[in-house]
Amino acid sequence: MASILLIADDAWVQNEVAAAIDDVSTTVRHETDPRKATLTAGESRFDVIIVDMQVGSMGGVALIRALRDATHAGEIEPAPIVLLLDRRDDAFLAKRVEAAAFVVKPFTAQELRSALMGIHPVTQGS
Repeated sequence: MASILLIADDAWVQNEVAAAIDDVSTTVRHETDPRKATLTAGESRFDVIIVDMQVGSMGGVALIRALRDATHAGEIEPAPIVLLLDRRDDAFLAKRVEAAAFVVKPFTAQELRSALMGIHPVTQGS
């Protein structure tokens, strides 16, 4: 069973991600508070972490850096990160924080599944 941590505070983003990866072999845990995200990531082993670019007061780039710092400190297990961008022009930010993949919002279910399949087979059978 694949496990995904979704860090997003907008309900529509949460709903779109859940709909895109609706699969009995995949569990999605939501975190809406970016300041609690590293604690949540440390509670379980996640196969993939999905981060919304506009999450709370922290922002996706700062959040990914905090997750990376926690990984290097041994506080959380390493996991590939998918960044949900607001516009394609922000792709350089995904590269800067070494996201495994990115998807531009609004996204289709197929776009998100393709990004996930490129880094981890979490959507097999969907």
